[in-house]
Parts: sequence; C-alpha cells; structure tokens
Amino acid sequence: MLGGLDKMMHARRSVLALSLGAALALAGCSGSTMGEYPGYPSTPSGPPAPSGETLGQGSVRVAMLLPMSGGGNASSIASVFRNTAELALSDFQGADVQILIKDSGGTAQGAQAAAQAAIAEGAELILGPVFAPAVGGAGATARSSGIPVVAFSSDESVASRGVYLLSFLPRSDVARIVSHASRQGKRSFAALLPDDTYGAVVEAAFRQEVGRAGGRIVSIERYSLSGNDTTDIAAKAGRIAANAAQIDAIFVPAGNVAPFVAQTLSTGGVNLGQTRLLGSGQWETPQVLNAAPLTGAWYPGPDGSGFQAFASRYQARYGSQPPRNASLAYDATILAAGLVRSAGPARFSERVLTNRDGFLGIDGVFRFDRDGRNERGLAVYEVTGSGSRVIAPAPRAFGSGS
Repeated sequence: MLGGLDKMMHARRSVLALSLGAALALAGCSGSTMGEYPGYPSTPSGPPAPSGETLGQGSVRVAMLLPMSGGGNASSIASVFRNTAELALSDFQGADVQILIKDSGGTAQGAQAAAQAAIAEGAELILGPVFAPAVGGAGATARSSGIPVVAFSSDESVASRGVYLLSFLPRSDVARIVSHASRQGKRSFAALLPDDTYGAVVEAAFRQEVGRAGGRIVSIERYSLSGNDTTDIAAKAGRIAANAAQIDAIFVPAGNVAPFVAQTLSTGGVNLGQTRLLGSGQWETPQVLNAAPLTGAWYPGPDGSGFQAFASRYQARYGSQPPRNASLAYDATILAAGLVRSAGPARFSERVLTNRDGFLGIDGVFRFDRDGRNERGLAVYEVTGSGSRVIAPAPRAFGSGS
C-alpha cells in the first residue's frame, strides 16, 4: 500500500509520505468504532485551557511527555524532542493538532501525574514518555482512561495493548540481520551475547528468527564485563572459535565489544571472510565502522537519507546537531497530525494505529503490533573499515499479508 510512494529524500517529503501513508492505510476503513473520547466531559465548553507550554493551534489536543526536570542528559533529550515536535508541526502545513508539553521528570510518578493532567485537559493521545519507568507510569493512567500512548522507550517490557513503542527494538534488528544472512546461504549460527536484560531479549529473538529461517544454532555464549576486564568475553569468544568449522555466521549485537571480539576470533583462527560477523543497530558508531577487524561484517539499520535531511533542517533552525533518536519525536508528531487529517473520529483507535500497512516516517516504514511493539523496515549495511555501505536496501512497504 505504501509501495507506490517515492523514496523519501528530505524531511518535507517525509511529512507528505507519512501523511499520505496514513490516508492510504485508512482507505479501506469506514465509520468509527469510537464514541466520545474519554478523559474529559463532552460539554459545549470542552476541556479546560491547557497549563504549561503548548505547540500549535489545532483543535485536537495531543500530549507529549518529556523529562524536562530530569536533569543532565534527560533534560537535554527533553529539549531536543520539544524542538523536534515544533519543527514537525511547522513542516506539516495546516496540522489540526495542539501539542501539550508535559514534564514527566523521567519517573513513573512524574509521568503518571503528567498523563493525568494531560488527559484532564483533553489530550486524545499521549506521545512519550522517553524512559521505561515513566512509560509504565503514564501507560497505567492512560489505559484506565482509554487514551493510547506512543512512547519512545526501547524497553519491550513496557509495551502493552494501547501502549505502543515507536523506538528501535532489538527484535527488529535480529529479524532483519538473520533473515538477510539466511538469504545469503548462512544456515549455522552462533551468538556472543551480554549476560544482562538486553542479552536475554536479543537471545529470545535470535532463537525465534533462526528457527523461522530454517537455520540451526551451534552455540550461544553469554559474557560478563567488569570495567576494562575482557577476560570473560575473550574466553567465551574462544569457545565459539573452537567450533568455527561448523558455523556460518556469528551474531555479536553489542557494539562496544564488537571490534575486540572480531580481533579475538581472528586471532583464534576464525576466517571472518567465510564466517560472517553479524551485528545490530548498536554498531552505528565510528568505533565500529572504522575498525579494520570488522571489515566485511553486516549489521541492520534504517535508511539514513531521511535522518540526514532532517538533521540539517534541525541544525539550521536550532543551531545544533540532533541526536539520532530525535527522529522518534518528529515521526510521532507527524503521525498524530496525519491521523487527525485522515481518519476522522477513529484517528487514534487501535484499529487505525495497528493497521498492517503501517506508516512511512523519516527512518522508513514502521507499524505497531497489538501487543505494543513495532516492526520496522531496515536496510543491511556492510562495515568497510572506513564507514559502511548499503548491501540490502530498506523495504519501502511491508509484504502483502505479513
């Protein structure tokens, strides 16, 4: 359904594409399953005037919960996301939304209070919060009022029905890189994973995707890191190297250890020209992309052209380079505005938000699952030792029936 759209080349085309994508996704929908929006009385006077900062003058109120008083990096993220929402509204001409900026403080309690205030002021959708505990707090409040949440955390444990994660999730990385490796003839896999929560999430996805691809898992090793002590990871890499003759591809998702692991495997006799190293989106750093031992390794990531154009526009307006995750706030704002324009009273219903055709944003196609997680169309890159190159482009639409 989105396949007829031209590839997004700059931020303004992204605005149009996401808006059009929403309209196309809704083409087969008629009527509304929603009645009056909960959270405030349906009276002629409407909800009370919003407190705090607002962006836009539209008639539909949408809240954005940000850790403005969180301090340090949290406050910096809040400032960037606020600016990004403002930029998105200026790009979406005639957006009939008003963004209520609310301070979550970065905590569950703060997000709960912010969500309560936003709903009392007529918010029909909540964008954010950023951090997992805050998503949990806001989600509980919003769910009891029937208000959906589109949050920015990458912690899948806080996703649930009605609480959708827009962020880049580990399972999307795993699905893309394993399926690509399988199509390239890789059948026997190993993995070297951190012994932590992230490693557990990635392992579950890895097992599922290798099975789905018809492959087999030869070995999974879990390592611990303590400061600069690499003893354990070297030992676990050595175990994998001992079985290298049976392995076609080795999955090493953590970018901070990837160069060391590649060097250790190579020293241990693994031919990395034949046994392919596979990574995750965490590899998108100069430390990894410029590491000679990783030359030829593959990792997944979004098409970068849309973000580069967005970042240039952000820098021109606000005088600084935005962090990579700033695109989440942009796409969330455009999604809200696009659905208001396209979907009428059903705009934020589950049926609309989880449409299987999905939406097109700065970072490519995405769609929400009913359990609150998302799926993304990602490209596959090859590390060159002086950057990376695309070896499999990101899809511009989800497959029929998928």
